[in-house]
Amino acid sequence: MTKTILVLNAGSSSIKFAAYDADTSAVMLRGALTGIGSGRPALEVATDLAENGALPPLPPEVPEGDMMYFLLKMLGKRYPCVQVVGHRVVHGGLEYTAPVVVGEDVAAHLRTLIPLAPLHEPHNLHGIEMARRIWPEALQIAAFDTAFHRSQPQVAQRFAIPDNLHAAGVQRYGFHGLSYDFIAQTLPDHVGALAQGRVIVAHLGNGASMCAMKGGKSVATTMGMTALDGLMMGTRSGAIDPGAVLHLMDIHKMSSAQISDLLYTRSGLKGVSGISGDLRVLEASDDPKAELALSLFAFRARQAIGALAATIGGLDALVFTGGIGQHSSAMRARICEGMEWLGIDLDPSANAGHSVHLQREAAALRILALPTDEEIVIFRAARSLGIAQLETAS
Repeated sequence: MTKTILVLNAGSSSIKFAAYDADTSAVMLRGALTGIGSGRPALEVATDLAENGALPPLPPEVPEGDMMYFLLKMLGKRYPCVQVVGHRVVHGGLEYTAPVVVGEDVAAHLRTLIPLAPLHEPHNLHGIEMARRIWPEALQIAAFDTAFHRSQPQVAQRFAIPDNLHAAGVQRYGFHGLSYDFIAQTLPDHVGALAQGRVIVAHLGNGASMCAMKGGKSVATTMGMTALDGLMMGTRSGAIDPGAVLHLMDIHKMSSAQISDLLYTRSGLKGVSGISGDLRVLEASDDPKAELALSLFAFRARQAIGALAATIGGLDALVFTGGIGQHSSAMRARICEGMEWLGIDLDPSANAGHSVHLQREAAALRILALPTDEEIVIFRAARSLGIAQLETAS
């Protein structure tokens, strides 16, 4: 029976999964359970190479709170010999700068980081707990979104606060690191040696951030201590004056829980438009508030590109990825508008046609739209660390 490495990328509204042959690294299954919490969950399978039939459809009677366990139980019947399960874990704090085997001590420490990533970390850890129930003998490996950014210089990780608080972990971490890692690994295939130059990657989706790279390493990023900072997002505010938070507390008498709910779930595209946090819905709307939300999203993105370009001394390549970055030609055009001073020269026809290369033919600065693949990055980490651990144990 095939030895299998399973990868889980668990979020609040979706669970992406993939199964790989541990010996050949071939992908055997890839899919996602989407729409969790919407009342319309759906099981989507992009790749299924099993000989014993496709995955069964999602039964309508499964409670949404049990979706993770149901999915993994289904996968357990298909793949009883899972040796390693690799998990995306958003926040690794100061301690975890590389993938680790998750035992009880590591899991306990990761639970202390939940307040720093409340929309993600609980679901990541729930995936680990459920995978242990289905495959109790398998190694659970965590790959961290924060780890990619530990190459940043100290000034990029520092808040202007007293040193004792910085030492206690109140500092900038950055996120979407698994996505940036994948782009850094694959960008040379598209632009050659230019990938080692001055690159900005815009990971734009319901969560959005940007990363400035040199030599394929993170130099600066827009997200900070939490995944709330930086760019405007689907339902998250992005960067906000800390004095505004104090004002909400002192004048509007809002509690920390109320402010958290406001900034994480009722702001961003959803808050400005009053319609939706889904960019596709807003692009189809003729409501002036939808237009305002889209304009603000692009405005904040242009500001970030300018700031990051200043950090790395210019720009050789701009890469769009993530659900919005890869698929919304209209938002890419909005963001690139007026950026000619930096050398950004978008070709409207290539952009509308969703080409990989989006710059005009004579432009020196490369603009690309690329898919990301966090699951393959997690798989490589799980295979490298997990198989080594298993071989040592045997």
